[in-house]
Amino acid sequence: MEIIAMPFIFIYHVVHYILLSPKRILNYAYSGILAVVDKLSRGKVTKRKEEKAKEDSAILEVEEMMNESKINSKEKLVIDKEPLISFRYKVRGSSGKIINGTFEGPSADEVKVFLQNEGYEVLEVVPRKFYDIDINIGGKFTAADLSFSLTQLSTYLKAGIALIDSVRILEKQSEKPEQRKVYQKVVYELLKGQDLSAAMEKQGDKFPPLLVNMIKTAELTGDLTSVLDDMADYYTSKEETRKAMVSAMTYPVIVLCIAIGVIIFILVSIVPQFVEMYEDNDAEIPAITTFVMNASDFIVNYYAFIIVGVVVFVGLFVYLYKKNKTFRKNVQLVLMHIPVFSQIIIYNEVYNFTKTFASLLNHGVFITDSMEVLAKITNNEIYKEIIARTIINLNKGVNISESFKGQWAFPVAAYEMIVTGEKTGQLGLMMEKVANYYQVLHKTLVKQMQSFIEPLMIAFLALIVGTILLSIVVPMFDIYGKIQ
Repeated sequence: MEIIAMPFIFIYHVVHYILLSPKRILNYAYSGILAVVDKLSRGKVTKRKEEKAKEDSAILEVEEMMNESKINSKEKLVIDKEPLISFRYKVRGSSGKIINGTFEGPSADEVKVFLQNEGYEVLEVVPRKFYDIDINIGGKFTAADLSFSLTQLSTYLKAGIALIDSVRILEKQSEKPEQRKVYQKVVYELLKGQDLSAAMEKQGDKFPPLLVNMIKTAELTGDLTSVLDDMADYYTSKEETRKAMVSAMTYPVIVLCIAIGVIIFILVSIVPQFVEMYEDNDAEIPAITTFVMNASDFIVNYYAFIIVGVVVFVGLFVYLYKKNKTFRKNVQLVLMHIPVFSQIIIYNEVYNFTKTFASLLNHGVFITDSMEVLAKITNNEIYKEIIARTIINLNKGVNISESFKGQWAFPVAAYEMIVTGEKTGQLGLMMEKVANYYQVLHKTLVKQMQSFIEPLMIAFLALIVGTILLSIVVPMFDIYGKIQ
């Protein structure tokens, strides 16, 4: 029986296999397609990761090259400098006023001759003692200082006054002793035959890198006065933007300080008196009053620790922000994602970037050199990375606009203007228009923020003080009920 059934069983398996073959084929095909897609996707992800790693390493390489160039320039300055001695001098000016100061030179006689040539009557020049501290430290020029000084210098040069004499006039009319000393050093370098840009560069960080590079370009083209006028306008607009921000934040900061002072005064001076009264009358204390009383006890008992903690926290925050790149970048990322504040920061950065870029391009500075200058003048790590990526793309022959395409920190309107500038060959002009547009947007947003923060701060102060007063008043009803 089994022998008779075997052919039928065989035929059944054959038919079954034939009928199920399409399904198996489809399954195998599907599995193969999935395997291929998975491999391709993994390959793409791996390729993306490799490209991202290469790009990041290239950005790091660009940043290291910039840092090396800074170090090399500093080393070059040290090598070029002859050994200088710091002297303390006392001179009498043309008005008869006695002026004390310090100056670095190779010898006392050379310093004396230099001061005499500057029109001073030299009374004394002696080497500084080790305990002789120069209180006129600093001397870094702000945007307001540069706006005024560059306008004056351009005016003197247009009037036919020699460059050295023009800088001497700036020195004599300077009211800040530390800036007067910087001008003296510039005059000293000019007398040694140095160019103005080299003389300014030797003053360290007193003058911005942008100004030094622009003057260096102007010396090559022979159009110094035009560049000085443009730079004066540039720093005037920067100062206006800074004043707008300071004006917008002044009122909220004052209100916040008053609010903190009032709250501390109430918690330290008034609340403890009511606590004693409540304890004497065995009043029922609600939760809000308990919270305020505990806050008052904490401030009274641990005020020294609170002050030290706040000082340490602020000091550590400032130190890390200045010294640690990763910390600074993370803080900037957080700030640039806060509503309203993010737009203010982005608009300001885009304005500074495009305004500076336009000035550099319009005065014949190469695009790569312009990007290196832009990387030095911005303190925002997000934009530093974009600029570093731009330098990499330029070296590869890629357009500038590719670096800004799809960047969340760079508005689409600004990107489209860069594209238009590249296509028309008028990138400098387009950057000027972008700068003007975002300067207006920034000012408008700052004013809106100011009008929004003022009532918000008043409401905050009223809420906090009202809560504290309410916590004091509520237990009185319990005491009044017991008296009745």
